[in-house]
Amino acid sequence: MKQSFPHGGNIRALAASAGRDARDVLDASASINPLGPPPWLRQVASAAVADLVHYPDPDCAALLEAASKRYGAPPSHFTAGNGTSQLLFALPRATGLARAVIPTPSYADYPTACHKAGMDLRRIAAVEFDDFAVRLDHVDAALRTPSLVIFGSPGNPTGRVVPAAAVAALAARHPQSLFVVDEAFADFVPGFASLAGADRPHNVAVLLSLTKAFAVPGLRLGLLAASPDLAGWVRANLPPWSVNALAQAVGVRGLEDTAFLERTRAALPPLREALATGLTRLGFTVIPDAAANFLLARLPAGAASSTEVCRRVLEAHGVALRDCANFHALSDRYVRVAVRPEAETARILHALAAELDPPVAPAYLPRRKTPALMVQATCSNAGKSVLCAGLCRALARAGLRVAPFKSQNMSLNSGVTPDGLEMGRAQIVQAKACGLAPDARMNPVLLKPTSDKGSQVIVMGQPVGVMRVGEYIAYKPQAFAAAKAAYDSLASACDAVILEGAGSPAEVNLQAHDMVNMAMADHADARVLLAADIDRGGAYAALWGTMECLPESHRARVAGYVLNRFRGDASLLVPANAYLRAATGRDVLAVIPFLCALGLPDEDSVSFKDGDVLADRPAPDPNRLDIAVIDLPRASNLTDIDALAAEPDVLARRVRNAGELGRPDAVILPGSKNTLADLHWLKETGLAQAIAALARGKTTEVVGICAGLQMLGERVADPLGLESGREREEGLALLPLSTELCAHKTLTSTKAVHAPTNEALIGYEIHHGRTSTAPGLAVAVTREDGAAIGFSRADLPVWGAYLHGLFDADAFRRRFLNDLRARRGLPPVALPTPYDLDPALDRLADVIEAHLPLAALRGLLGV
Repeated sequence: MKQSFPHGGNIRALAASAGRDARDVLDASASINPLGPPPWLRQVASAAVADLVHYPDPDCAALLEAASKRYGAPPSHFTAGNGTSQLLFALPRATGLARAVIPTPSYADYPTACHKAGMDLRRIAAVEFDDFAVRLDHVDAALRTPSLVIFGSPGNPTGRVVPAAAVAALAARHPQSLFVVDEAFADFVPGFASLAGADRPHNVAVLLSLTKAFAVPGLRLGLLAASPDLAGWVRANLPPWSVNALAQAVGVRGLEDTAFLERTRAALPPLREALATGLTRLGFTVIPDAAANFLLARLPAGAASSTEVCRRVLEAHGVALRDCANFHALSDRYVRVAVRPEAETARILHALAAELDPPVAPAYLPRRKTPALMVQATCSNAGKSVLCAGLCRALARAGLRVAPFKSQNMSLNSGVTPDGLEMGRAQIVQAKACGLAPDARMNPVLLKPTSDKGSQVIVMGQPVGVMRVGEYIAYKPQAFAAAKAAYDSLASACDAVILEGAGSPAEVNLQAHDMVNMAMADHADARVLLAADIDRGGAYAALWGTMECLPESHRARVAGYVLNRFRGDASLLVPANAYLRAATGRDVLAVIPFLCALGLPDEDSVSFKDGDVLADRPAPDPNRLDIAVIDLPRASNLTDIDALAAEPDVLARRVRNAGELGRPDAVILPGSKNTLADLHWLKETGLAQAIAALARGKTTEVVGICAGLQMLGERVADPLGLESGREREEGLALLPLSTELCAHKTLTSTKAVHAPTNEALIGYEIHHGRTSTAPGLAVAVTREDGAAIGFSRADLPVWGAYLHGLFDADAFRRRFLNDLRARRGLPPVALPTPYDLDPALDRLADVIEAHLPLAALRGLLGV
């Protein structure tokens, strides 16, 4: 591949050559930190923008002071330049020497800089037999006259380190020569002994790059460490203001951040080893002892030239490698490959395997990740769950084996899988959208809040304990390990996975221990759609602000934006979309309209609590049934009400105090994740007394579901403190039963029968309760194994059951409602309204496909 630019990393030219967008090119031709820039980069650069109205400090005083602290030499020993290239080209003119000695293969600009200064050049070629090691004894023999000697440590393209002690000894033997050591890649080498410190020999100068290790080559910033005279001469002969204000600010912060460099040095060896192993298995000969973030490799025998191989992998796969044909002492049999993250290394190796002569596809190549797309958002309740369900249904209708996944869900709306494991309700709906049975791997970690500061933690469908925030943060590494294992197992059986994030990835206080947003996207190697609820307002600021809070590696995962719940003419958004594109480099990929009465269960109780699900007052229509749903502070599984609320002759409304209760046809006491505390709240608000009075008046039917059933009894005890610090709470005393919360949690999918009507029921049980009954209690619901899981009394219209999904069965629900109608003197409704999520899921998928076409969706996934 012929280039007029003799280096790697010309991403625009590479993209043009491949006929691709630059963002689609994997650039392994430039050797940049595989971890990407440090997380503080954008923050520091943004803060420095205010300084752009002034000229930068021409002396770079803060930068040189930071270099002094980092390396231990006085500030006068350092000079800053617009990249080490500017300093390299200035050095030969500063030496007064007429001759240069350069060991090769080496960086192409070493001889170029010497030629431009009019120097005679002697190259000392290393050989593959010695693994291209720099032979200082050969350099020693060549220094018959004072010379400028330039080499890299680690060297480019070999990655080999030249011992600092050996350089110092050579410099001592030739005091009239100047030895320039390019340590551009030294920050990648654990335990590297730099020559930039105070004990540097007077005739040794060191080039220090501040852009490779911090992955900001476009910023252009380098340092020269040398004797004060030489450093001063170079400084005086550089153009004024060579280092801009942004580069100086980033450089100061980078020189202080030794922790980031330590993380880099720890992460690099396994990544380098994986690349070396893969290349070797493809038949390459990898030059050993490389310590930098790249490898030099000889092509297999019989393969095309390096220029041809590089051309093929770029054009066919969008992978750019460094063709080493223009390195002195090498040939067109060598390529240099940058060390990249695991997924990118796999892409590099698969591209090479396909383009070698003959192509090879050995089973030992890294397995490609299952294509994955993740929906994240600028805030909670922006519609992520619904968007994921729609994407799942669209892809499933197209014939793909697709599965949903959310690594950690905080929700009180949960359900039970066919094998008796608990998971979030949203992922159960998404599984249905895919045509799959619910699987705990789809939601491996579920948090069910029991108070403002604590939650029950459920891992792979089973409770592991109740934890406060600090306890859970300490437990999170175990939780994340379980989530990653669950994802890998699930994804291995799929063509694609649609992942859902939680809250916002821009919560900077959570990023360090994130396991549900970008950290999970990294593990799945997923592209990210960033959604905003435009109906709330502030969507554009939220999208821009979210991007500003993300580190560069995570910004790179964002494929584009989705504006959700839009009411109006989308053409009015064109100027704002263009502004967002200019500000962030990402497009609005879809504008999803506001969907009224979609008919899908909510992920959690947020919409219910906000008043977006149920009405707050009775209907004026006397022919509609009035069903009051008690809004408990810790209400759970409020989706139990959805089927009732969908009936045309029903107005289901939420009630928060006794004054709102009125005289409804029925009162529903829902489930709770803190039964005793919610029972206490019922009594404090006067609702307990008001509900009891309605029941005894026999005009209102009172129904308790799960914890609601327990509250209708005489008492509830929690001796183990499973839900709260309360040990015992008196109930509403409407049913002669009592409940004790025990350690074992019942989790089961259940088929049952409503005993008084013999109507079939189906749902699930999730509870810690063990309920004891007393005389006078009738069985209301019987499980298929004969066990009683619901109770009533003959003299009052009061009953309850442990069965979630109690009203989902169409025939029973209509019979229940017609009984209420009869009590009011209303005629029965003959046909039930089917409660079926499939029409809603298909409607949702239709809308999404209309605004994010299936071809574009496939393109985002790469399938």
